Amino acid sequence: MAQYVGAIDQGTTSTRFIVFDRSGGIVSVAQKEHAQIYPKPGHVEHDPLEIWRNTLTVVEEALARKGLRPSDLTAIGITNQRETTLIWDRATGKPLHNALVWQDTRVDPLVQEFARDGGPDRLRGTTGLPLTSYFSGLKLRWLLDNVPGAREKAAAGDVLFGTVDAWLVWNLTGGRCHITDVTNASRTQLMDLRTLEWDHGILKLFDIPRACLPAIVSSSEVYGEAVGPLKGVPIAGILGDQQAALVGQTCFQPGEAKNTYGTGCFMLMNTGETPYPSTYGLLTTVGYRFGQKRPVYALEGSIAIAGALVQWLRDNLGLIAASTDIETLARSVENNGGVTIVPAFSGLYAPHWNAGARGLIGGLTRFANKGHIARAALEATAFQTREVLDAMSKDTGIAVKELRTDGGMVVNELLMQFQADILDVPVVRPKVIETTALGSAYAAGLATGFWTGTDELVSNWAVDRRWRPELDAAERERLYANWCKAVERSLDWS
Repeated sequence: MAQYVGAIDQGTTSTRFIVFDRSGGIVSVAQKEHAQIYPKPGHVEHDPLEIWRNTLTVVEEALARKGLRPSDLTAIGITNQRETTLIWDRATGKPLHNALVWQDTRVDPLVQEFARDGGPDRLRGTTGLPLTSYFSGLKLRWLLDNVPGAREKAAAGDVLFGTVDAWLVWNLTGGRCHITDVTNASRTQLMDLRTLEWDHGILKLFDIPRACLPAIVSSSEVYGEAVGPLKGVPIAGILGDQQAALVGQTCFQPGEAKNTYGTGCFMLMNTGETPYPSTYGLLTTVGYRFGQKRPVYALEGSIAIAGALVQWLRDNLGLIAASTDIETLARSVENNGGVTIVPAFSGLYAPHWNAGARGLIGGLTRFANKGHIARAALEATAFQTREVLDAMSKDTGIAVKELRTDGGMVVNELLMQFQADILDVPVVRPKVIETTALGSAYAAGLATGFWTGTDELVSNWAVDRRWRPELDAAERERLYANWCKAVERSLDWS
Protein backbone atom coordinates (compact mmCIF):
# COMPACT_ATOMS: atom_id res chain seq x y z
CA MET A 1 0.00 0.00 0.00
CA ALA A 2 1.31 3.46 -0.93
CA GLN A 3 2.50 5.26 2.18
CA TYR A 4 3.85 8.52 0.83
CA VAL A 5 3.29 11.48 -1.47
CA GLY A 6 6.03 12.96 -3.65
CA ALA A 7 6.56 16.55 -4.73
CA ILE A 8 8.60 17.99 -7.57
CA ASP A 9 9.70 21.48 -6.51
CA GLN A 10 11.11 23.20 -9.58
CA GLY A 11 12.49 26.56 -8.43
CA THR A 12 14.43 29.44 -9.90
CA THR A 13 17.85 28.07 -9.03
CA SER A 14 17.33 24.35 -8.42
CA THR A 15 15.01 21.37 -8.70
CA ARG A 16 14.11 19.09 -5.79
CA PHE A 17 12.12 15.95 -5.25
CA ILE A 18 10.79 15.46 -1.73
CA VAL A 19 8.86 12.51 -0.34
CA PHE A 20 6.44 13.26 2.53
CA ASP A 21 4.67 10.99 4.98
CA ARG A 22 1.13 11.40 6.31
CA SER A 23 2.20 13.81 9.05
CA GLY A 24 3.86 16.10 6.49
CA GLY A 25 7.32 15.00 7.57
CA ILE A 26 10.16 14.67 5.06
CA VAL A 27 11.12 11.06 4.26
CA SER A 28 13.66 11.68 1.50
CA VAL A 29 14.95 14.60 -0.55
CA ALA A 30 17.33 15.23 -3.44
CA GLN A 31 18.26 18.56 -5.03
CA LYS A 32 20.21 19.76 -8.06
CA GLU A 33 21.00 23.30 -9.22
CA HIS A 34 20.73 24.45 -12.82
CA ALA A 35 22.58 27.19 -14.70
CA GLN A 36 21.48 30.82 -14.67
CA ILE A 37 22.01 32.21 -18.17
CA TYR A 38 22.47 35.98 -18.69
CA PRO A 39 22.86 36.65 -22.46
CA LYS A 40 22.49 40.44 -22.07
CA PRO A 41 21.82 42.91 -19.24
CA GLY A 42 18.25 42.33 -18.06
CA HIS A 43 17.98 38.97 -19.85
CA VAL A 44 17.65 35.88 -17.63
CA GLU A 45 17.21 32.40 -19.14
CA HIS A 46 17.11 28.72 -18.17
CA ASP A 47 17.71 25.65 -20.31
CA PRO A 48 14.42 23.67 -20.26
CA LEU A 49 16.18 20.42 -21.14
CA GLU A 50 18.58 20.86 -18.22
CA ILE A 51 15.61 21.38 -15.91
CA TRP A 52 13.97 18.19 -17.23
CA ARG A 53 17.18 16.17 -16.88
CA ASN A 54 17.63 17.47 -13.33
CA THR A 55 14.04 16.53 -12.52
CA LEU A 56 14.66 12.93 -13.55
CA THR A 57 17.92 12.89 -11.59
CA VAL A 58 16.46 14.13 -8.29
CA VAL A 59 13.45 11.80 -8.55
CA GLU A 60 15.72 8.80 -8.98
CA GLU A 61 18.10 9.93 -6.23
CA ALA A 62 15.39 10.63 -3.65
CA LEU A 63 13.73 7.27 -4.24
CA ALA A 64 17.03 5.39 -4.18
CA ARG A 65 18.20 6.97 -0.90
CA LYS A 66 15.36 5.31 0.99
CA GLY A 67 14.92 2.28 -1.23
CA LEU A 68 11.53 3.49 -2.44
CA ARG A 69 9.65 2.36 -5.53
CA PRO A 70 7.02 4.28 -7.54
CA SER A 71 4.37 2.02 -5.99
CA ASP A 72 5.23 3.49 -2.57
CA LEU A 73 3.82 6.84 -3.74
CA THR A 74 0.08 7.43 -3.77
CA ALA A 75 0.55 10.50 -5.99
CA ILE A 76 2.93 13.32 -6.87
CA GLY A 77 2.39 17.06 -6.87
CA ILE A 78 4.27 19.73 -8.80
CA THR A 79 5.20 23.23 -7.72
CA ASN A 80 7.18 25.61 -9.87
CA GLN A 81 8.70 29.00 -10.50
CA ARG A 82 5.62 30.62 -11.92
CA GLU A 83 6.01 33.19 -14.67
CA THR A 84 9.00 31.59 -16.39
CA THR A 85 7.93 31.03 -20.01
CA LEU A 86 8.66 28.21 -22.46
CA ILE A 87 7.64 27.14 -25.96
CA TRP A 88 8.31 23.71 -27.43
CA ASP A 89 7.55 21.63 -30.51
CA ARG A 90 4.51 19.38 -30.07
CA ALA A 91 5.92 16.62 -32.28
CA THR A 92 9.51 16.47 -31.01
CA GLY A 93 9.05 17.84 -27.48
CA LYS A 94 12.12 20.03 -27.97
CA PRO A 95 12.19 23.66 -26.78
CA LEU A 96 12.47 26.32 -29.47
CA HIS A 97 14.33 28.73 -27.14
CA ASN A 98 15.66 28.90 -23.63
CA ALA A 99 13.01 29.63 -21.02
CA LEU A 100 12.52 33.33 -20.26
CA VAL A 101 12.77 33.55 -16.47
CA TRP A 102 10.31 35.61 -14.43
CA GLN A 103 13.11 38.11 -13.66
CA ASP A 104 13.76 38.76 -17.37
CA THR A 105 13.02 42.34 -18.45
CA ARG A 106 13.44 42.16 -22.25
CA VAL A 107 9.72 42.83 -22.78
CA ASP A 108 9.89 46.30 -21.19
CA PRO A 109 9.31 47.94 -24.62
CA LEU A 110 6.14 45.85 -25.04
CA VAL A 111 4.98 46.89 -21.57
CA GLN A 112 5.39 50.54 -22.52
CA GLU A 113 3.62 49.99 -25.84
CA PHE A 114 0.52 48.42 -24.27
CA ALA A 115 0.47 50.88 -21.35
CA ARG A 116 0.18 53.88 -23.68
CA ASP A 117 -3.52 53.19 -24.17
CA GLY A 118 -5.20 52.85 -20.78
CA GLY A 119 -2.13 52.92 -18.56
CA PRO A 120 -0.34 50.13 -16.68
CA ASP A 121 -3.55 49.03 -14.92
CA ARG A 122 -5.66 48.59 -18.06
CA LEU A 123 -5.87 44.78 -17.53
CA ARG A 124 -5.95 44.75 -13.73
CA GLY A 125 -9.74 44.51 -13.56
CA THR A 126 -9.72 41.26 -15.53
CA THR A 127 -6.44 39.67 -14.48
CA GLY A 128 -5.62 41.30 -11.12
CA LEU A 129 -2.21 42.25 -12.52
CA PRO A 130 -0.54 45.44 -13.75
CA LEU A 131 1.32 45.57 -17.04
CA THR A 132 4.96 44.73 -16.22
CA SER A 133 7.70 42.52 -17.58
CA TYR A 134 7.07 40.05 -14.73
CA PHE A 135 4.22 38.01 -16.19
CA SER A 136 4.21 35.31 -18.86
CA GLY A 137 1.88 36.72 -21.52
CA LEU A 138 4.25 39.31 -22.96
CA LYS A 139 7.18 36.92 -22.65
CA LEU A 140 5.21 34.54 -24.86
CA ARG A 141 4.50 37.38 -27.28
CA TRP A 142 8.25 38.11 -27.46
CA LEU A 143 9.06 34.47 -28.22
CA LEU A 144 6.41 34.30 -30.94
CA ASP A 145 7.79 37.48 -32.49
CA ASN A 146 11.48 36.58 -32.26
CA VAL A 147 11.82 32.80 -32.74
CA PRO A 148 11.72 32.05 -36.49
CA GLY A 149 8.57 30.15 -37.46
CA ALA A 150 7.21 30.04 -33.92
CA ARG A 151 4.12 32.17 -34.53
CA GLU A 152 2.92 30.18 -37.53
CA LYS A 153 3.46 26.85 -35.78
CA ALA A 154 1.78 28.12 -32.62
CA ALA A 155 -1.29 29.21 -34.57
CA ALA A 156 -1.51 25.67 -35.97
CA GLY A 157 -1.11 24.13 -32.51
CA ASP A 158 2.26 22.63 -33.46
CA VAL A 159 4.19 24.78 -30.97
CA LEU A 160 3.01 24.76 -27.34
CA PHE A 161 3.34 27.36 -24.60
CA GLY A 162 3.61 26.65 -20.92
CA THR A 163 5.03 27.75 -17.65
CA VAL A 164 7.34 25.22 -15.98
CA ASP A 165 4.47 23.18 -14.53
CA ALA A 166 3.08 22.56 -18.02
CA TRP A 167 6.54 21.63 -19.33
CA LEU A 168 7.05 19.10 -16.54
CA VAL A 169 3.60 17.51 -16.89
CA TRP A 170 4.06 17.25 -20.66
CA ASN A 171 7.31 15.35 -20.17
CA LEU A 172 6.15 13.30 -17.18
CA THR A 173 3.17 12.01 -19.18
CA GLY A 174 5.13 11.34 -22.35
CA GLY A 175 3.47 14.23 -24.19
CA ARG A 176 -0.10 13.23 -23.39
CA CYS A 177 -1.11 16.17 -21.14
CA HIS A 178 -0.82 19.85 -22.02
CA ILE A 179 -2.26 21.53 -18.92
CA THR A 180 -1.64 24.26 -16.36
CA ASP A 181 -3.43 24.87 -13.09
CA VAL A 182 -5.42 27.97 -12.21
CA THR A 183 -2.68 29.44 -9.99
CA ASN A 184 -0.08 29.36 -12.76
CA ALA A 185 -2.62 30.50 -15.35
CA SER A 186 -3.46 33.47 -13.14
CA ARG A 187 0.17 34.63 -13.50
CA THR A 188 0.18 34.76 -17.30
CA GLN A 189 -1.97 37.94 -17.50
CA LEU A 190 -4.02 36.02 -20.05
CA MET A 191 -6.67 34.48 -17.73
CA ASP A 192 -9.90 36.06 -16.45
CA LEU A 193 -9.78 35.76 -12.66
CA ARG A 194 -13.53 35.22 -12.37
CA THR A 195 -14.23 32.78 -15.20
CA LEU A 196 -10.86 30.97 -14.84
CA GLU A 197 -10.64 30.84 -18.63
CA TRP A 198 -8.28 32.37 -21.18
CA ASP A 199 -9.54 35.85 -22.03
CA HIS A 200 -10.17 36.20 -25.77
CA GLY A 201 -9.84 39.99 -25.67
CA ILE A 202 -6.38 39.87 -24.10
CA LEU A 203 -5.26 37.13 -26.47
CA LYS A 204 -6.29 39.35 -29.37
CA LEU A 205 -4.61 42.40 -27.80
CA PHE A 206 -1.32 40.56 -27.31
CA ASP A 207 -1.68 38.68 -30.63
CA ILE A 208 -1.37 35.25 -29.02
CA PRO A 209 -3.00 32.24 -30.74
CA ARG A 210 -5.32 30.20 -28.52
CA ALA A 211 -4.11 26.94 -30.10
CA CYS A 212 -0.75 27.06 -28.29
CA LEU A 213 -2.19 27.47 -24.78
CA PRO A 214 -2.63 24.62 -22.27
CA ALA A 215 -5.97 23.61 -20.79
CA ILE A 216 -6.65 25.22 -17.40
CA VAL A 217 -7.30 22.70 -14.60
CA SER A 218 -7.78 22.87 -10.84
CA SER A 219 -4.89 22.69 -8.38
CA SER A 220 -5.97 19.32 -7.00
CA GLU A 221 -7.27 16.56 -9.25
CA VAL A 222 -5.85 13.52 -11.04
CA TYR A 223 -4.47 14.74 -14.37
CA GLY A 224 -2.83 11.55 -15.60
CA GLU A 225 -0.18 8.96 -14.79
CA ALA A 226 3.55 9.42 -15.06
CA VAL A 227 5.93 7.41 -17.22
CA GLY A 228 9.66 6.88 -16.66
CA PRO A 229 11.05 6.66 -13.10
CA LEU A 230 7.61 7.48 -11.66
CA LYS A 231 5.75 5.09 -13.95
CA GLY A 232 2.14 4.59 -12.94
CA VAL A 233 2.09 7.26 -10.22
CA PRO A 234 -0.86 9.69 -10.54
CA ILE A 235 0.03 13.35 -11.08
CA ALA A 236 -2.63 14.97 -8.94
CA GLY A 237 -1.56 18.40 -7.73
CA ILE A 238 -0.16 21.57 -9.34
CA LEU A 239 0.42 24.89 -7.60
CA GLY A 240 2.65 27.82 -8.46
CA ASP A 241 5.36 28.03 -5.84
CA GLN A 242 3.96 30.85 -3.74
CA GLN A 243 0.42 29.49 -3.75
CA ALA A 244 1.89 26.11 -2.82
CA ALA A 245 3.52 27.70 0.21
CA LEU A 246 0.16 29.25 1.18
CA VAL A 247 -1.32 25.72 1.17
CA GLY A 248 1.73 24.23 2.88
CA GLN A 249 1.39 26.83 5.65
CA THR A 250 -2.32 25.84 5.89
CA CYS A 251 -3.46 29.44 5.45
CA PHE A 252 -7.01 28.34 4.69
CA GLN A 253 -8.82 31.17 6.49
CA PRO A 254 -9.23 34.72 5.11
CA GLY A 255 -6.68 37.04 6.70
CA GLU A 256 -4.01 34.38 7.22
CA ALA A 257 -0.71 35.30 5.58
CA LYS A 258 2.65 33.72 4.80
CA ASN A 259 5.93 35.05 3.44
CA THR A 260 8.37 32.92 1.46
CA TYR A 261 12.02 33.95 1.50
CA GLY A 262 13.72 32.52 -1.57
CA THR A 263 15.38 34.00 -4.65
CA GLY A 264 12.66 36.61 -4.42
CA CYS A 265 10.30 37.22 -1.54
CA PHE A 266 6.58 36.64 -1.79
CA MET A 267 3.86 37.40 0.73
CA LEU A 268 0.34 36.03 0.19
CA MET A 269 -2.79 36.67 2.22
CA ASN A 270 -5.86 34.46 1.85
CA THR A 271 -8.81 36.75 0.95
CA GLY A 272 -11.53 34.11 0.49
CA GLU A 273 -13.70 33.25 -2.49
CA THR A 274 -13.92 36.73 -4.04
CA PRO A 275 -11.06 38.41 -5.95
CA TYR A 276 -9.96 41.37 -3.82
CA PRO A 277 -8.83 44.39 -5.89
CA SER A 278 -5.72 46.22 -4.70
CA THR A 279 -5.22 49.96 -4.73
CA TYR A 280 -1.83 49.84 -2.98
CA GLY A 281 0.36 48.04 -5.50
CA LEU A 282 -0.43 44.40 -4.71
CA LEU A 283 -1.48 41.61 -7.07
CA THR A 284 -4.81 39.81 -7.02
CA THR A 285 -4.25 36.15 -7.78
CA VAL A 286 -5.79 32.71 -7.43
CA GLY A 287 -4.63 31.15 -4.16
CA TYR A 288 -5.77 27.59 -4.92
CA ARG A 289 -8.69 25.54 -6.19
CA PHE A 290 -9.30 22.07 -4.81
CA GLY A 291 -11.22 19.87 -7.23
CA GLN A 292 -14.40 21.55 -8.41
CA LYS A 293 -14.84 23.70 -5.29
CA ARG A 294 -14.94 27.46 -5.64
CA PRO A 295 -11.49 28.98 -6.07
CA VAL A 296 -9.86 30.78 -3.15
CA TYR A 297 -8.13 34.06 -3.96
CA ALA A 298 -5.17 35.88 -2.44
CA LEU A 299 -3.47 39.25 -2.38
CA GLU A 300 0.23 39.01 -3.13
CA GLY A 301 3.20 41.25 -2.64
CA SER A 302 6.01 40.16 -4.97
CA ILE A 303 9.61 41.18 -4.25
CA ALA A 304 12.07 40.39 -7.03
CA ILE A 305 15.31 40.19 -5.06
CA ALA A 306 15.76 38.63 -1.62
CA GLY A 307 18.03 35.58 -1.46
CA ALA A 308 19.34 36.60 -4.88
CA LEU A 309 21.03 39.57 -3.17
CA VAL A 310 22.95 37.18 -0.95
CA GLN A 311 23.94 35.19 -4.05
CA TRP A 312 25.12 38.44 -5.65
CA LEU A 313 27.34 39.21 -2.66
CA ARG A 314 28.75 35.69 -3.00
CA ASP A 315 29.13 35.36 -6.78
CA ASN A 316 29.67 38.93 -8.01
CA LEU A 317 31.50 40.58 -5.10
CA GLY A 318 33.07 37.56 -3.42
CA LEU A 319 32.25 38.84 0.08
CA ILE A 320 31.26 35.33 1.22
CA ALA A 321 32.20 31.84 0.09
CA ALA A 322 28.75 30.33 0.67
CA SER A 323 25.31 31.84 1.09
CA THR A 324 25.11 30.41 4.61
CA ASP A 325 28.09 32.60 5.60
CA ILE A 326 25.99 35.76 5.37
CA GLU A 327 24.64 35.55 8.93
CA THR A 328 28.08 35.15 10.52
CA LEU A 329 29.40 38.12 8.55
CA ALA A 330 26.36 40.24 9.40
CA ARG A 331 26.73 39.40 13.10
CA SER A 332 30.32 40.70 13.04
CA VAL A 333 28.89 44.22 13.42
CA GLU A 334 26.31 45.60 15.84
CA ASN A 335 24.19 47.39 13.23
CA ASN A 336 24.20 48.42 9.58
CA GLY A 337 26.62 51.31 10.18
CA GLY A 338 24.32 53.63 8.25
CA VAL A 339 24.44 51.46 5.10
CA THR A 340 21.25 50.76 3.15
CA ILE A 341 20.95 48.50 0.09
CA VAL A 342 18.06 48.68 -2.36
CA PRO A 343 18.35 45.54 -4.55
CA ALA A 344 16.45 46.84 -7.57
CA PHE A 345 18.44 44.74 -10.02
CA SER A 346 15.44 44.32 -12.34
CA GLY A 347 13.34 47.24 -11.16
CA LEU A 348 11.13 47.17 -8.09
CA TYR A 349 8.02 45.01 -7.80
CA ALA A 350 5.33 45.48 -5.13
CA PRO A 351 4.26 47.96 -4.04
CA HIS A 352 6.20 50.31 -6.37
CA TRP A 353 6.10 48.54 -9.77
CA ASN A 354 8.87 50.75 -11.08
CA ALA A 355 10.71 49.08 -13.96
CA GLY A 356 13.26 51.92 -14.13
CA ALA A 357 14.48 51.48 -10.56
CA ARG A 358 18.03 50.21 -10.18
CA GLY A 359 19.99 48.87 -7.25
CA LEU A 360 22.01 51.11 -4.99
CA ILE A 361 24.13 51.01 -1.86
CA GLY A 362 23.67 54.22 0.12
CA GLY A 363 25.03 55.73 3.31
CA LEU A 364 28.62 54.61 2.75
CA THR A 365 31.40 56.14 4.84
CA ARG A 366 34.99 55.08 5.54
CA PHE A 367 33.60 53.37 8.66
CA ALA A 368 31.55 50.91 6.59
CA ASN A 369 32.94 47.42 6.03
CA LYS A 370 31.77 44.15 4.52
CA GLY A 371 29.94 43.24 7.73
CA HIS A 372 27.76 46.35 7.40
CA ILE A 373 27.06 45.50 3.76
CA ALA A 374 26.08 41.96 4.74
CA ARG A 375 23.77 43.25 7.45
CA ALA A 376 22.21 45.80 5.11
CA ALA A 377 21.59 43.02 2.58
CA LEU A 378 19.58 41.01 5.10
CA GLU A 379 17.73 44.11 6.25
CA ALA A 380 16.74 44.90 2.65
CA THR A 381 14.61 41.76 2.58
CA ALA A 382 12.91 42.72 5.84
CA PHE A 383 12.28 46.31 4.75
CA GLN A 384 10.72 45.18 1.47
CA THR A 385 8.47 42.82 3.44
CA ARG A 386 7.39 45.73 5.67
CA GLU A 387 6.35 47.70 2.58
CA VAL A 388 4.22 44.81 1.36
CA LEU A 389 2.61 44.11 4.74
CA ASP A 390 1.71 47.79 5.13
CA ALA A 391 0.06 47.70 1.69
CA MET A 392 -1.93 44.58 2.62
CA SER A 393 -3.22 46.21 5.77
CA LYS A 394 -4.30 49.28 3.79
CA ASP A 395 -6.01 47.20 1.09
CA THR A 396 -7.91 44.87 3.42
CA GLY A 397 -8.22 46.75 6.69
CA ILE A 398 -6.83 43.60 8.35
CA ALA A 399 -3.94 43.94 10.79
CA VAL A 400 -1.90 40.76 10.44
CA LYS A 401 -1.37 39.31 13.93
CA GLU A 402 1.58 37.11 13.00
CA LEU A 403 3.55 36.30 9.86
CA ARG A 404 4.18 32.66 8.93
CA THR A 405 7.51 32.29 7.17
CA ASP A 406 9.19 29.68 5.00
CA GLY A 407 11.86 29.29 2.34
CA GLY A 408 15.61 28.94 2.45
CA MET A 409 16.36 32.21 4.25
CA VAL A 410 14.30 31.43 7.36
CA VAL A 411 17.19 29.46 8.83
CA ASN A 412 18.86 32.88 9.19
CA GLU A 413 17.85 33.79 12.73
CA LEU A 414 19.31 37.31 12.55
CA LEU A 415 17.01 38.03 9.61
CA MET A 416 13.98 36.54 11.35
CA GLN A 417 14.54 38.64 14.48
CA PHE A 418 15.01 41.81 12.45
CA GLN A 419 11.90 40.94 10.45
CA ALA A 420 9.84 40.79 13.66
CA ASP A 421 11.46 44.03 14.85
CA ILE A 422 10.74 46.03 11.69
CA LEU A 423 7.16 44.67 11.33
CA ASP A 424 6.32 44.93 15.02
CA VAL A 425 4.47 41.59 14.83
CA PRO A 426 5.62 38.06 15.75
CA VAL A 427 7.32 36.02 13.02
CA VAL A 428 6.74 32.26 13.05
CA ARG A 429 8.82 29.49 11.51
CA PRO A 430 7.05 26.11 11.19
CA LYS A 431 8.73 22.80 11.94
CA VAL A 432 8.57 21.87 8.25
CA ILE A 433 9.98 24.82 6.32
CA GLU A 434 9.76 23.13 2.91
CA THR A 435 6.21 24.40 2.66
CA THR A 436 6.31 24.98 -1.10
CA ALA A 437 6.89 21.30 -1.84
CA LEU A 438 4.59 20.32 1.02
CA GLY A 439 1.73 22.40 -0.43
CA SER A 440 1.89 20.62 -3.78
CA ALA A 441 2.07 17.28 -1.97
CA TYR A 442 -1.02 18.26 0.04
CA ALA A 443 -2.89 19.11 -3.19
CA ALA A 444 -1.99 15.73 -4.70
CA GLY A 445 -2.83 13.86 -1.50
CA LEU A 446 -6.23 15.54 -1.19
CA ALA A 447 -7.09 14.57 -4.77
CA THR A 448 -6.30 10.90 -4.14
CA GLY A 449 -7.74 10.58 -0.64
CA PHE A 450 -4.37 10.25 1.10
CA TRP A 451 -5.47 13.13 3.32
CA THR A 452 -9.14 13.45 4.28
CA GLY A 453 -9.41 17.24 4.13
CA THR A 454 -7.90 20.55 5.13
CA ASP A 455 -8.61 19.97 8.84
CA GLU A 456 -6.11 17.11 8.80
CA LEU A 457 -3.56 19.36 7.12
CA VAL A 458 -4.06 22.09 9.73
CA SER A 459 -3.42 19.54 12.49
CA ASN A 460 -0.06 18.74 10.85
CA TRP A 461 1.17 22.34 11.06
CA ALA A 462 3.40 23.03 14.07
CA VAL A 463 5.62 25.90 15.26
CA ASP A 464 9.38 25.48 15.37
CA ARG A 465 10.21 28.97 16.64
CA ARG A 466 8.52 32.31 17.15
CA TRP A 467 10.38 35.64 17.14
CA ARG A 468 8.81 38.60 18.95
CA PRO A 469 9.58 42.30 18.33
CA GLU A 470 12.36 43.69 20.52
CA LEU A 471 13.30 46.93 18.78
CA ASP A 472 12.47 50.33 20.22
CA ALA A 473 9.62 51.96 18.28
CA ALA A 474 11.56 55.16 17.56
CA GLU A 475 14.55 53.19 16.20
CA ARG A 476 12.20 51.05 14.09
CA GLU A 477 10.75 54.09 12.39
CA ARG A 478 14.14 55.77 11.98
CA LEU A 479 15.52 52.73 10.15
CA TYR A 480 12.42 52.43 7.99
CA ALA A 481 12.55 56.14 7.11
CA ASN A 482 16.15 55.68 5.90
CA TRP A 483 14.99 52.74 3.77
CA CYS A 484 12.18 54.79 2.22
CA LYS A 485 14.62 57.58 1.41
CA ALA A 486 16.96 55.12 -0.33
CA VAL A 487 14.07 53.64 -2.34
CA GLU A 488 13.12 57.12 -3.56
CA ARG A 489 16.69 57.58 -4.82
CA SER A 490 16.52 54.30 -6.76
CA LEU A 491 13.28 55.00 -8.65
CA ASP A 492 13.38 55.75 -12.38
CA TRP A 493 17.18 55.48 -12.39
CA SER A 494 17.14 53.86 -15.82
